[in-house]
Amino acid sequence: MTMNAPNININQKLAVVDRLRDRYLSTPRDAQFRSYLDRLLQRDEQGEPIPKPRLYNKAGDARGIAVVEPAGGGKTSMVLHGLKTHPALQPRDPSHQPWVGVRVPSPATAKSLGIEILKASGYPSVPRRSETEYDIMRKVRHHFQLRGTAVLWIDEAHDLFGAGSKYKVDVSLKILRNLMQGKGAVSVVLSGIESLWQIASCDAQVTRRYWRLPLADVSPTSDRKALTKVIANFCNAAGMQPPSEEDLVDRLGHASRNRFGRCIENILAALEAAALDDANELAIRHFAESWGMQEGCGMGQNVFLARHWAKINLVEAQHWGGA
Repeated sequence: MTMNAPNININQKLAVVDRLRDRYLSTPRDAQFRSYLDRLLQRDEQGEPIPKPRLYNKAGDARGIAVVEPAGGGKTSMVLHGLKTHPALQPRDPSHQPWVGVRVPSPATAKSLGIEILKASGYPSVPRRSETEYDIMRKVRHHFQLRGTAVLWIDEAHDLFGAGSKYKVDVSLKILRNLMQGKGAVSVVLSGIESLWQIASCDAQVTRRYWRLPLADVSPTSDRKALTKVIANFCNAAGMQPPSEEDLVDRLGHASRNRFGRCIENILAALEAAALDDANELAIRHFAESWGMQEGCGMGQNVFLARHWAKINLVEAQHWGGA
């Protein structure tokens, strides 16, 4: 057992794993996002950010952020945590909503997005079918002013721009630009995979209005110490000894496609497997078991079992072609 690790039974270990899933792990990426977010907001006389978008020209145009990262990196959790904990974006009362967050709905149209934003902002009624996306966005704009909204976050934004005709994409971009202009303007945070920026940046207005925030992949070299500490802390909480395999973090990074969010998910999945095994030590076999279940791969393709694991070509596929 690790030093100070509690002696707990299977059910207690599983309960610990569930609690760990709800825990947010801060990384240097949080400070990076906070820095970008601060620049979107106005400041008071003491230089502290306030819940009003900073306007960058005489026309009253706000700016936005495009947070770009492959799937499974943890960008959604990072943006949510950044908005929820920012001192300037805390509501003063129930009628005050400094930020609104939505995920692009299906079907991904400007109209469906507008309806989703109205719902998230507490709008009291559902728009009529006859209303256009522009009618709905006018309601959004007015309601934002009533609620004191400064920031709109749109998650999975690539879905809004990645499907449909060029006309639909242009409409979506125009509507977001309108929300960022003039009286009652808000700053817009977009988060999505790489195609978000590839498509949206074809519009010169987008590249001028948005700061791109690409999130770096996990590096087994530079992030080894941090990931080793995470594993040790999780093991201690669950009453287990951390794994002793020297190349575990390297295998973990490769198995997680070098994405931070997936690394944490794989650690927790392995910890759950160890808890079900009532193990006193988290071992590489637990990573192999949980990762193999998730990937549906054969033993020879299991990064945690194969001798030449670094040569295994991991693709974004749900099905592996046999063992």
